[in-house]
Amino acid sequence: MVLRHEPTARQLRLATELRRLREAAGLKAREAAALLGVGSVQISHIESGLTGVSEERLRRLASHYACTDGEFIDALVAMATDRTRGWWEEYRGLLPTSFLDLSELDHNAAFQQDVAILYVPGLLQTEDYARAVFSSRLPELTHTELELRVSHRMARQSKITFPHEIVIHEAALRIRVGDRSASRAQLARLLELSEADRITLRVIPFDLDGFARASSTMTYTGGPVPKLDTVARDAPHGSVFLDSEAQLNTYRTRFHRVEAVSLEPDRSRDFIHRLAKEL
Repeated sequence: MVLRHEPTARQLRLATELRRLREAAGLKAREAAALLGVGSVQISHIESGLTGVSEERLRRLASHYACTDGEFIDALVAMATDRTRGWWEEYRGLLPTSFLDLSELDHNAAFQQDVAILYVPGLLQTEDYARAVFSSRLPELTHTELELRVSHRMARQSKITFPHEIVIHEAALRIRVGDRSASRAQLARLLELSEADRITLRVIPFDLDGFARASSTMTYTGGPVPKLDTVARDAPHGSVFLDSEAQLNTYRTRFHRVEAVSLEPDRSRDFIHRLAKEL
């Protein structure tokens, strides 16, 4: 079997979940291999995402691992048997793989929740705003690299259909990543999107007393079952995905606490209207 050179984040997530199931069952890789009648190297390849796993073998492993969560097993099977070649494949070899992984995460998302502190979230940015964000990157991008990133971000936006909850700090609304005109257009875009049925937009104003929870930008993406949720965090060279149970619980709590002290959607729209009038 040909080994993958660069597994996608989704393939790695499946591999990680299978390793977690084995470890929770108290089995070593060689013991799991013996139960399947294969070599331990094959289990190692499966658990590192270098090779796939068939539905039949995956269900056998789940049975040996005493996993009785049928919904979870079915979701893993769907991941293992998915052969989708999404729109993002046209960017393979042109953009860092983290951009493609984000697109695939979007494609399979049940919902998304964002907390934004310094920048408007990527899925809500105008083209000029996105171009200004990418233009600030160091080392500087070439013109071609810049335009590819902007094109990809706009394409991501056009494919989104999931429910999206966003809590955005006043700082992100006021910081001019581009010029005044770009900022005005970005606020208008937020007002337009806030009227969409699938989007809930809330604002955290500067004058909120005693609020220390707005120091961390995050994107929480819902999977087919809660165990397969994912948190994406920005890093210097792309996105980092977090998916351990403890991390997911922490970020679920963080989002709900931030949401609880933010302005209601109607008041948030009024707030953005006032900011737009100041420009």
